[in-house]
Amino acid sequence: MAGALKTTVTELPESRVRVQAEVAPEEVQRSLESTARKLGAEMRIPGFRKGKVPPPVIIQRIGREAVLDETVRGGLTGWYVRAIDESGISPVGDPQLDIGDLPAEGQPLTFSIEIGVRPPARLGTYKGVEVGRREPQVQESEIDAEIEALRERLARLDTVDRAAGRGDFVTMDYLGTLDGEPFEGGEGRDQVVELGSGKLIEGFEDGILGATAGEDRTVDVTFPDDYGAELLAGRDAQFAITVKEVKAKELPDLDDDFASDAAGFDTLAGLREDIGTRLREADEKLVETEFREAALDAVVAESQIDLPAALVDARAQELLERLMHQLGHQGIDRATYLQISGKTEEEMLDEARPDAEQTLRREAVLDAIVEAEGIAPSDEELLEALGTAAEREGMSAEKLRDRLRSAGRLDTLAQELAASSAIDVVAEAATPITVEQAQARDKLWTPEKEASDGGGEKLWTPGS
Repeated sequence: MAGALKTTVTELPESRVRVQAEVAPEEVQRSLESTARKLGAEMRIPGFRKGKVPPPVIIQRIGREAVLDETVRGGLTGWYVRAIDESGISPVGDPQLDIGDLPAEGQPLTFSIEIGVRPPARLGTYKGVEVGRREPQVQESEIDAEIEALRERLARLDTVDRAAGRGDFVTMDYLGTLDGEPFEGGEGRDQVVELGSGKLIEGFEDGILGATAGEDRTVDVTFPDDYGAELLAGRDAQFAITVKEVKAKELPDLDDDFASDAAGFDTLAGLREDIGTRLREADEKLVETEFREAALDAVVAESQIDLPAALVDARAQELLERLMHQLGHQGIDRATYLQISGKTEEEMLDEARPDAEQTLRREAVLDAIVEAEGIAPSDEELLEALGTAAEREGMSAEKLRDRLRSAGRLDTLAQELAASSAIDVVAEAATPITVEQAQARDKLWTPEKEASDGGGEKLWTPGS
């Protein structure tokens, strides 16, 4: 609601700011009454039906300070997001939040946020930079790999009357024991195992090599120390195995019939040509992406940006937390990932710092170009960008736009579109030269070279 929250921004040293926020008394009161209704939903007070107790009665019964404390706890996240949005800053890192005393009736709620912000860039040349651009290419080996993948998908498993070898598939029953006692998850029936795939515990597949259908075998294995099941980690186990079938994988011949079965082409040559065309189109898109990134990085190299180490550290932490969040959705927690990677959290932060620094520099340069070019996405561009998401949500782009605006998220989309347009400005004005020309003219720019020779002409080229 307009006027419900006011902010004042004070610049601090080291690319930090303090945002002083004030929530209007009217909004504090509305939020207080909303909290009271929620708290009173299950209250039974004589003279009132359940869930129909007026907020003033609930506030009087519970106490204004207790209800207000709950109100601030529940509303602070939303007020924080609005304060950042109202202030127009680009925050980096975790905020230091300071909440003042709970306000008396009729008084505003005040709080302050101290946080790092992306520093401004002093642009150098951002139009006409020379950037290496490689030619799209497709190797015959890439086409061969696609063909082999198709053959694998059309492969047939035929039962064979011989001993199992590497590359064969074995159908079997098994029962695992620890010190002679079966353990949970250690039994399987009609399980199919590809010998030589390396997907099972070390020694298990080797113990089945040479077996024939109907044969019983006993295989001794040792579970790895970092095995997921704590009961089994590092322990010796024994598996009683009954081989039921041995199957050999038969790949289709590379002929016109294969081309027809795999993708509906009359000839193998036609299939290869189609794969080559698709691979080339994909590489053309990759070349364009590389060129755009290279052009932006060339402009970054020409710009001046004061970037405090603390800000880089904060962004590196953000990148690490984002990775951990993504892994969490895949069922991998922080401790498990660190164990798998064999790295400490500090080592991972060290590895993230170069990317964090370059990301901050790119963002600062894009902000400066957006301002210099007066870039602002039109409503039509916003609606076009929302088209796919709106269709997925089963609503019109206009309705989704209004929903994002109400949630304070439309500005984020507008900033993303503006940044993309800024890259367009740079890439469309850039002068492409071949990687060979760049190397021959000794104009290849790298951070290491800049550090050793103090700069000079700079050119970032992809793929070289």
